[in-house]
Amino acid sequence: MREEKKSIETLEPLFNAQSVAILGASENPYKIGHIQLKALIDGKFGGAIYPINPKADVIAGLPCYPSISEITEPVDVAILCVGANQIKDSLIECGQKGVKAAIIFASGFSEVGEEGAEQQRVLGEIAKEYGIRIIGPNCVGLVNTMNGFIGTFSPAILAVPFHDERAVGYVSQSGAYGVLTYMAAAQKGLTFNYFASVGNEMDVEFSDVVEYMIHDDKTKVITGYLEGAKNTEKLRGLANKALEHKKPIVLMKTGRSEAGSRAASSHTGSLAGSDAIYDAFFKQTGIVRVDDYEDIITFSKLFLSNKLPKGKNTVIITSSGGRGINEADRSESFGLKVIPLSEKTQAEIKGVIPSYGSASNPIDLTAAASVTNPELFIAPMRALVEDPEVHNIILTEFPLGWDSDNHYLQEFIKICQNSDKFVLVTTFPLDGMSIPKGTKTLEENGIPVIPGDLNPIKGLAYLQAYSEHLRKVQKQNLHEDFTAIAHEFSHTDHAETTLSESMATDVLERQGIPTTKRMVAKTAEEAVQFANEIGYPVVLKIDSPDIPHKTEAKAICLSINGDQEVRDAFKQIEENARAYKADARLDGISVQEMLPEGIEVIIGAVKDAAFGPVIMFGLGGIFVEVFKDVSFRVAPLTRMDAMDMIKEIKGYPVLEGIRGQAGVDIEAIADVILKVSALVTNEEARIEELDMNPLIVYENGVKAADAMIVLSDAVKEKTAIKG
Repeated sequence: MREEKKSIETLEPLFNAQSVAILGASENPYKIGHIQLKALIDGKFGGAIYPINPKADVIAGLPCYPSISEITEPVDVAILCVGANQIKDSLIECGQKGVKAAIIFASGFSEVGEEGAEQQRVLGEIAKEYGIRIIGPNCVGLVNTMNGFIGTFSPAILAVPFHDERAVGYVSQSGAYGVLTYMAAAQKGLTFNYFASVGNEMDVEFSDVVEYMIHDDKTKVITGYLEGAKNTEKLRGLANKALEHKKPIVLMKTGRSEAGSRAASSHTGSLAGSDAIYDAFFKQTGIVRVDDYEDIITFSKLFLSNKLPKGKNTVIITSSGGRGINEADRSESFGLKVIPLSEKTQAEIKGVIPSYGSASNPIDLTAAASVTNPELFIAPMRALVEDPEVHNIILTEFPLGWDSDNHYLQEFIKICQNSDKFVLVTTFPLDGMSIPKGTKTLEENGIPVIPGDLNPIKGLAYLQAYSEHLRKVQKQNLHEDFTAIAHEFSHTDHAETTLSESMATDVLERQGIPTTKRMVAKTAEEAVQFANEIGYPVVLKIDSPDIPHKTEAKAICLSINGDQEVRDAFKQIEENARAYKADARLDGISVQEMLPEGIEVIIGAVKDAAFGPVIMFGLGGIFVEVFKDVSFRVAPLTRMDAMDMIKEIKGYPVLEGIRGQAGVDIEAIADVILKVSALVTNEEARIEELDMNPLIVYENGVKAADAMIVLSDAVKEKTAIKG
C-alpha cells in the first residue's frame, strides 16, 4: 500500500501541474514548440508557463528562457518539444533542475527497433536517476481539462467544446485514435477530465494512469483504448480496487481478429487465443470491454445518471410499432430481456392509452403521442414503476417541445426519481430534431438522453452487466484466499516434455481430484491380472509421454469384458502405438475401470505469455472438438470465478438437467476447477499445459477419465511430480 501511494503521489505533478516548461518553444506557428505553448495559453492554464529557447526573448507574449536551469522557480513538468537526438541532453538538464515529470513527444525509440530501444533504455535510466516521471516517448501528451493543462501538440483538443461535467478519465495506447475519441466524446456532450496518451510506456504505463484515476475523487468513470497490457497482474489488482470504489473501468481492447491460437499439445492450448483470454480476464475482473469509442461515450453518460440497473427485465415505450419491435430485437440481441407484462400492469396501461394502442411490451402509444397527445409518454410510467418485475424502461421517442418549465416534464422527472427503475430516453438520430428541449433538465435529474446513433441499448446492456458483477462481488470476499495445497516437482530418471497419462493422473489424484482405478501393465498377462483386480468391464490405453492423444493413435480400447479380450487388446494397442510413433517411449498399458455413463466435461489449463496460468472449462467429447463451447478465466480463481465459467458455456442447461434427466454435481466441477487453478498457480514455472478430458460428471461426484500435463522448457530435464 505504501508503494502504491508513493506511485500515485509521483504522478500528481503530471496531472495537477502548477508550473510547466516548454523545451523547444518556437516563434514559428507551424512548429510543435509553438503549438504546445499556445495550447497552454488558450486552454487558460492557471499555473506558470516557461518557454525555453536560447534564441528568443519573448514568445506568444511570455518571457523566454535560454535554458531550464535559468528558471528560478520550481518546475513541475517539462514538455520536450525537441527531436529524438536532443531528448537525452534535455532530460539530463531537467533532472539537474529538479523537474518532477516530463512529457516526451518525439518518436524514434523502442517502436523502431533495437537501436531505438537502447536509446529509450538510456532515457529510462536517466529518469530513474533523477526521479522524473515520464509520459512517452512517441505520444501526444496529457491533458487536464479542469485546470487548463493542455499538454499536447494536437490542436484538435481545443477545437471542440468543453462541457460542465468532467468526471470521465481516458487513457490511450494510441495517440491519434485517442484524440479522435476525445473529440467525438466532446461533440456528444462528454468532456474527459483527463486525457493521457502513454506512447511507448517507457515509465508511466497504462495501468499507472488507471491507478491514479481510481484514487482521484474527481474521476467517476475510467475509460481507455488498449492494445495490450504490459502488466496484467497489476491491472487485475486495480480492477478489484475500482470495484471497491464503484468506479467502472471501460476499455476498448483491439485485436479481436488477431489469430491468437498457437500450435499446442492440449485442447486448452489450441483454443486459448489471446483475445479469448482477454475477454475472460475482463469478465472476471469486472472491466467493461466495449467494441468502439461510441460505447465508451454511451456507457459513461449512462453511468453518470447515478443509477444502476437492478436486472435485465426491460420495457420499451414507443409511438411507432415498427421502432418498438426494432428496439426490442436490439435489446434481446444484447442480452436484455423484453419481458411480457403482467395482466395487472397491462390493465392499468390500457386504461390510460388509446384503445387502438398496445399495452403489451413494447408499449405502442401510436402516433397520437408524438403528434397530438405528448402527455401519453407519461401515462404508462405510473404502472411500470410499480411493477416489481420491471428493471429498465426505454422510451424510443420523447416530446421534443417539453422544456424545463413544462409541467409534464416535471411530472415525468418526479415519477423517475421516486423509482428504482433505470429510465433511458433515446431518440431517432435525425438532423435538427433529435434532441428534446428538456434534455439538459432530464440529464441533470438522472435521466440520460442518448441519440440512437450512439447505440444506447447496447450501452445499457454493458451497464447492466457491470451492475450485476458489482452486486456479486459485494456479496463475496474480493480478497478470497486463492492458495491451496499443491505438490512439487522433483527429479526422476526421465526427461519428458509431456507426462504419461499415469504420471499426470497421479498429479491430479494428489490434488484431491477423483480419478479412475488404474494399474500400468508391462505384459498381457499382467494386464489380465489387473483387470480382474479392478473388475470388468475395463479400459486399456497406451501409457506413453510421447502419445498424448491415444484416440488418434488407435491406442485405446473400451468396454473390455474378459481375459482373452484383454490379451487381444493389449497386443493390438502395442502394435498401433508402434505404428503411430515408432520411437515413442512406451511405459506399458494402463488398465482402468470402465466408468459408468455420465456427462463429459473438459477442464484444462495453459500458460499464457501475458496472463500466466489460464483455466478452461467446457463440455467434453465432440462439444470441445467441434463446437468449441468453452470458457476461460485467469488463475488464481475464486469460487465465484469457477461458477461463472461453468454457467457461461452454451451447454450449461445440459449440466442442469434437460428432458427429465437429473442435473449433475456442479459444485463438484467447481471444486476440481479450483484444485486445478491452485496447482497451475503454484507450479506456474513448471506446467505449460494441462488437460483433463474427459472428466465424467454424475449426479453426485466426478471422476477424471484421462489426463495430460505438458511441462515448460525450464523443467523438461529430468522432471516429474512428487507428492
